[in-house]
Amino acid sequence: MNVFLRILRIPELRNGLLFILLVVTIFRFAAHIPVPGIDASSLSSLLAGNQFLGLLNVFSGGTLQNFSVVALGVAPYITASIIFQLLGMIFPSMEELQKEEQGRQRINRWTRFATVPLSLLQGYALVTLINKTAGLTIGGFELIIALVSMTAGTIFLMWLAELISERKMGNGMSIMIFAGIIASFPSFLAQSLATYTRAELVDVIVFIALTLFTIITVVFVSEGQRNLPVQYARGGTGGGSKVMSSLPLRVNMGGMIPILFALSLITLPPLVGQFFVDARTQVIRDIATWVVTVFSAGWFYAIAEFGLVVMFTFFYASIVFRPDQVAENLQKQGGFIPGVRPGVQTANYIQWVVNRVLLAGAVFLATIAVLPVVMQEITGNPNMLVGGSSVIIVVSVIIDMVKQTEAQLSMRSYDV
Repeated sequence: MNVFLRILRIPELRNGLLFILLVVTIFRFAAHIPVPGIDASSLSSLLAGNQFLGLLNVFSGGTLQNFSVVALGVAPYITASIIFQLLGMIFPSMEELQKEEQGRQRINRWTRFATVPLSLLQGYALVTLINKTAGLTIGGFELIIALVSMTAGTIFLMWLAELISERKMGNGMSIMIFAGIIASFPSFLAQSLATYTRAELVDVIVFIALTLFTIITVVFVSEGQRNLPVQYARGGTGGGSKVMSSLPLRVNMGGMIPILFALSLITLPPLVGQFFVDARTQVIRDIATWVVTVFSAGWFYAIAEFGLVVMFTFFYASIVFRPDQVAENLQKQGGFIPGVRPGVQTANYIQWVVNRVLLAGAVFLATIAVLPVVMQEITGNPNMLVGGSSVIIVVSVIIDMVKQTEAQLSMRSYDV
């Protein structure tokens, strides 16, 4: 409560909080504007019975349910970000651009441009999927209007998300998804209570226990860190007292970003597979059907998500944390890790520790991410899959917003 009052007393933070609320309100208003000429009344029952579409609805922030102009959410923007981050690992020139401020701004512009064709592609795949599963006949001029509307909606959300991120009180993309999940929770709860039977009592208890376990574990992993001892020489290199400090290494440096990236990629194969399920070649048709089936849910889905979360945890950490730069800064400040030579050996040692800390955090986070899928396979309750993923995203976004807001409060307390 004291923190909230401090935020209200600081004009920049107060205006930033009000701005986020305004943007979220605009987003939720846009989520109820349907694509012109499309009757989405049949989508409600479809989303309730299709696990993959239910997951896609969560990832889009609940906008798919109304087939709104922002039905794609920020998924194309996230996909474009992943593509350029991966290009940085392949091409050295792209990696050099990621290290410089002007280079990062250029990559951000390219990411925005790439979002447009990706929105058109994902929009067409989504319409094709809905046509096949819901029995709709969206084509011709209606298809063009739908693709243009959804692409414009994605660009609009991308702009709103970047405006939120500029306030440094949370990640804009994450907040958009968070707002959609929170907005859809009342209807999800009402639907669950309406269809509740005594036979499902065990499933309800398991779901509640799984939700509480997920919240506790995500908080535990997000707050965990390994402190490396660092020693500074006070008074110059000629002598003086020694000051002990520590270098904190977070167990999960990427927050919820690895899960968002994993969900973004894991929804692509079934979307692309929809293009080829009616192919003339039998082999291609069988492969496409197999891809759509195995990536919808099940054990293969769980294994794929587990691997992607682990991979993106290490991948994102390699972008935001560079041991060579940390070692160089320590050497310039007269600091060193006891028992380790400054320079290259310090960088190698920090990388060695980071890899082991991240491995534990990545496996832990990936286990929590796939646990709802495993429980869904055991209980047969499709809400396990959607609900578990939603809890992970919501908790991670709240933690990230709290940390960034606390950092802003600390900065302004020093200014005072």
